[in-house]
Amino acid sequence: MGSTFEVEVAYAKANEQVILTVKGQEGITAAEAIERSGITEEFPEIDLETVKIGIFGKAAKKDAELNAGDRVEIYRPLIADPKAARKKRAAEGKALRKGGGKAEDKGTKEA
Repeated sequence: MGSTFEVEVAYAKANEQVILTVKGQEGITAAEAIERSGITEEFPEIDLETVKIGIFGKAAKKDAELNAGDRVEIYRPLIADPKAARKKRAAEGKALRKGGGKAEDKGTKEA
């Protein structure tokens, strides 16, 4: 039997972040760490069948074996396509620049 080590399981919502510590041994997988953490009891919206995960910000498979100190991150589904949102912001910025690009001086009045 290998030595025991700790890993973290992290989940964040818009207004709340939780990081739980889980003890495991060599061979523990990301899915096992998530299950041991009990995080799905606190956040029942997490569907272990479909949820995307990562280890320290890099996409990972649920059967990935963890090392001491690893942090398993549970990702929420995106509410908007990041590329489409960026395109929209860029278009809005371009429209502002075409409109003169100068802010009105509200402190000066002509008589």
